Amino acid sequence: MSEKKTLLIIAHAPSENTTKMLEAAINGANDSEIENVEVRYLPPLETQPDDIIAADAIIIGTTENLGYMAGLIKDVFDRCFYGCLEKTEGMPFAFYVRAGRDGTGTRRAIESITTGLKWRLVQEPLICRGEFQDEFIEQCEELGLSMAASLEAGII
Repeated sequence: MSEKKTLLIIAHAPSENTTKMLEAAINGANDSEIENVEVRYLPPLETQPDDIIAADAIIIGTTENLGYMAGLIKDVFDRCFYGCLEKTEGMPFAFYVRAGRDGTGTRRAIESITTGLKWRLVQEPLICRGEFQDEFIEQCEELGLSMAASLEAGII
């Protein structure tokens, strides 16, 4: 039996709809077919460098705020960047954005910071644009499932 790997989900979910998206990502990652992945969720303010270092892969969830990532997600990067630098190079990650507009600035900011950390984006970012749609929940569930299954299979 192989050792369990850890998928860390760090997400800012300030509304009912973003909470549904987060729960869907967690549910997808906890699919009953996946046996060797432990899924951990941490709210941004509880996330520390050691949590990130201990993970085998990460999903970041954020809202688009004023054309940028949520301040609490930026805070995670501000507090954890130097503690993770050189210790998490190659970290496989994916992210989703709940964007009222287009999500471009949020995507660019996350990709810029994670490039500095030398993390490895393993899936096209999920940008959920415009009015809220139930499809966003399904997409987040698929993202969680895909990340956990890929981690278990050793693909990422």
